[in-house]
Amino acid sequence: MDPPNRAGEEDPSSFLQPAVDSILDRLRSDGGDGRRLEAAREVRRLTKTSSKNRRRLAEAVDPIVAMLRSGSAEDAEAALLALLNLAVKDESNKIKIINAGALDPLIDFLQSPNSSLQENATAALLTLSASSANKPIIASAAVIPHLVRVLDNGTPQAKAEAITALSNLSTEPNTLQDILLSKPIPHLVNLLKTSKKSSRTAEKCTALLESLLAFDEARTVLTTEPGGVLAVVEAVEDGSPRTREHAVGALLILCQSDRLKYREVILNEGVIPGLLELTVQGTDKGRVRARELLGLLRDSSKRRSELEGEEALEHIVTDIVWRIDGEDRSGKAKKMLAEMVKVSMEQSWRHLEQRAAMVHAPAPELATLK
Repeated sequence: MDPPNRAGEEDPSSFLQPAVDSILDRLRSDGGDGRRLEAAREVRRLTKTSSKNRRRLAEAVDPIVAMLRSGSAEDAEAALLALLNLAVKDESNKIKIINAGALDPLIDFLQSPNSSLQENATAALLTLSASSANKPIIASAAVIPHLVRVLDNGTPQAKAEAITALSNLSTEPNTLQDILLSKPIPHLVNLLKTSKKSSRTAEKCTALLESLLAFDEARTVLTTEPGGVLAVVEAVEDGSPRTREHAVGALLILCQSDRLKYREVILNEGVIPGLLELTVQGTDKGRVRARELLGLLRDSSKRRSELEGEEALEHIVTDIVWRIDGEDRSGKAKKMLAEMVKVSMEQSWRHLEQRAAMVHAPAPELATLK
């Protein structure tokens, strides 16, 4: 996925080859008189919205990449913004930028204390990693640990772009293991907690978590990270359709890997209302996953008559869901589900209040409750 272009003036509809030659001459100058800087800014402006101009100015890639390595911070920022606009929606320029040697300076900028340089370098890597030809090169260039660090210390914009870059790279074979080695899950959880659940950032977080949970180490880290499972449950409740699909997929992988170990962990975060709603309102894949997860969360070792309170309600609502065929998701069935969701949410809220009261109770009372 490419990021939106950086702000700049509108480009003219066309310009002639002599103008291209003039820009290239200035870009290849020593930069001492400011001509190179102005030329890079002109490339940025001319390529902002024009695919034709991106093709016309493809020769500018090499001298602009050279600016990344040899210029001032001001030169580097102008060069980064020009490269971003040259690369957006242009596969050939994406490949050309990597081949010109842009990766090393981009990795350096990811570590820069200059937040603007870090942010623009992250955006550039996001754009360049959208190319299937570039993915293996970028993934093997030790960029992943630096992108994960951006999730921890970057600006909000840089974090959003870093998670998308990591998501782009995660489709490359063996890259998930490399991402996991950089210990991203605490940062993903924090980003998921602080992002709007309907945002693109939340969608990318849940998608990457879903992929990483194929590994036992990732499952252990998520379930021991404070608020980790709760953040995923909240994404099931409040996310966009794709976010909810990925979030329920993550919980399903968790439960499938070791039902006895993770069933209560998931249930204790009040997941049932969100799952019930998802069986009616989710994407096709989300509905299937929600129904499957509800089945795994159901405690089949007990008879319903032996259950009380919220646990009995859980069995009732899952049984209702199981009776709903794909063609019967409206009318009476949907009304029954809506009523059960309401009751279940009330039950879950009381359960959470009881837990909060137990946490804040004085020590002697806690001992008594145990």
